[in-house]
Amino acid sequence: MDPLILARLQFALTTVYHFFFVPLTLGLSVLVAVMETIYVRTGNETYKRMTKFWGKLFLINFAMGVVTGIVQEFQFGMNWSEYSRFVGDIFGAPLAIEATLAFFLESTFLGVWIFGWDRLSKGLHATVFWLVAIGSNISALWILIANSFMQQPVGFEPAAGGGVVMTDFFALLGNPNVWLMFPHTLFSGFATAAFFIMGISAYHLLRKNEPEVFRRSFQLAAIVGVIATFLVALNGHAQAQHMVQIQPMKMATAEALWESEDPASFSLITIGDMKNRKDVFAIRLPRMLSLLSYNRLDGEVKGINNLQAEYEATYGPGNYVPPAIIPYWTFRLMVGSGFAMIAISLFALFFMVRGGKYEKYARVLKWLPYGMALPYLANSTGWILTEVGRYPWVVFGLVKLEDGVSPFSIVTPAMLWISLIGYVVIYSVLIVATIYLMRKFAKAGPAATDVAPKAGKA
Repeated sequence: MDPLILARLQFALTTVYHFFFVPLTLGLSVLVAVMETIYVRTGNETYKRMTKFWGKLFLINFAMGVVTGIVQEFQFGMNWSEYSRFVGDIFGAPLAIEATLAFFLESTFLGVWIFGWDRLSKGLHATVFWLVAIGSNISALWILIANSFMQQPVGFEPAAGGGVVMTDFFALLGNPNVWLMFPHTLFSGFATAAFFIMGISAYHLLRKNEPEVFRRSFQLAAIVGVIATFLVALNGHAQAQHMVQIQPMKMATAEALWESEDPASFSLITIGDMKNRKDVFAIRLPRMLSLLSYNRLDGEVKGINNLQAEYEATYGPGNYVPPAIIPYWTFRLMVGSGFAMIAISLFALFFMVRGGKYEKYARVLKWLPYGMALPYLANSTGWILTEVGRYPWVVFGLVKLEDGVSPFSIVTPAMLWISLIGYVVIYSVLIVATIYLMRKFAKAGPAATDVAPKAGKA
């Protein structure tokens, strides 16, 4: 196998594994903080039990996120050292701030929260977890600031010895791509946490386990789920319109649009001939892609063939077309999962408004635990679309994949195979262990967390 493919596959594997845990960390941290805040304000012990129960599941997820995140950092030095050399002056700053500010903030105060139940006042203990939640979400912001430079480079100039240097730190912070990606990631985290809570709560409600705890948990998750899924959809629409402006090839491949169109049609289903770049079979909705791109029924959306010719003229000979089958289907899986989540969250809200009579809706509620998979599918496919759709660039318009990878005279294909297989084996074991622990404590319910940890014991 091509060593470049191996390097890309390894980075994709470690990224997807890590990103499985990130959205739940972002959303669940805030919801647990809300639960504890309600407990402090009302003194209702039900919310304290909710805080401890969902906090336990948060801790398991957070631990795996830390482990996989640390490994993620190593990839830049292992297989992508040329990329690191080229953009190190820019990429290093947000990553360093993320580690020294946000990560240390959340990690330090999480330990205080775990062992501080009987040592801190109620208000201070809740404040500690709010610091954990804030740290987690600030951490995501700095990572997205770094990633947004790869999508839309700003605030730099070429360095004398090669590479780029930062000239405007505030341009990096104000990158328009950041302020579309960060809300999308944040709302996706809330949606993931809402579906996580709804699924587990439905499981217990159907079995009449701790009905008061899980009724209130379900109510909170239903409200957050409706708000978050709608905000994800609205923000995703804004992202799509921005994508048309800065990375039109990504939109063209996501829609299998071979030739530029005005007005442009939206693909319901397309089977394409990638070699000759044309449709074999397609069903398209007239004008709908223009509507998606510009909020009106006309407007040109550039096609793959036109953009390929344009990029060759701008950047030189080469293939600038992503493997269209991946952006095309990940886009549809992401959007399809999103609409399914909107429908389910609306049902959950309807169920709550109707008094939460779970016996009446038992046939529907029993499927809610399976709905927990939807945000994970949407998150993963969305991230794959974002990264694969940027092909062949590591940094759009500046660094191609083959120029960012480590020299294969140093990092050999054998090394890539060994490390790739090692990651697959280790991560698979960790995933199994995480699912086992999550399932064990989720099924056990709040009773397993009713006793607070004592000093010196985890």
